[in-house]
Amino acid sequence: MASLNPTNSFANFDKGRIMTLAKCYPNEFDEVQIRDLSYQLDTFIIHMRAGNPKFSNLQGISDLAKALVEANLVETYSYVYLLVKLTLILHVATAIVERAFSSMKQIKNEEWNNMGDQYLNDCLVCYIERDVFTNVSNYVIMDRFQNLKTRRGQL
Repeated sequence: MASLNPTNSFANFDKGRIMTLAKCYPNEFDEVQIRDLSYQLDTFIIHMRAGNPKFSNLQGISDLAKALVEANLVETYSYVYLLVKLTLILHVATAIVERAFSSMKQIKNEEWNNMGDQYLNDCLVCYIERDVFTNVSNYVIMDRFQNLKTRRGQL
């Protein structure tokens, strides 16, 4: 990801590492797209280092994404832009997964070790998205369950 960092006129640019990163996304890049990305990277780095003032003072990958959109180069460098978007999403996706595993550790302990997958999933959703569930009244939930079907005992 650092190879796409635009600071100091793309001083960390490394085509080999960028190509390795692209191969980590086989659903996004097949063999033909990998080859096209290689050609796009050659043109892209020449264009970026040519002295265009829009690309000379960028501070990070997010600035690069904005500059590509503003300069209307998203379609010209479509595969490069896709990689930039994927690198921006990677941090968020990693944090979400880590949050889910941390929540799972909180919920599934020795006492709850034998719970089924569906019940664990339901508990995790409620735990992870607890800020959403704080806005839902307990009475609304009880009414919802009472209206589903008749049970042995009503709430």
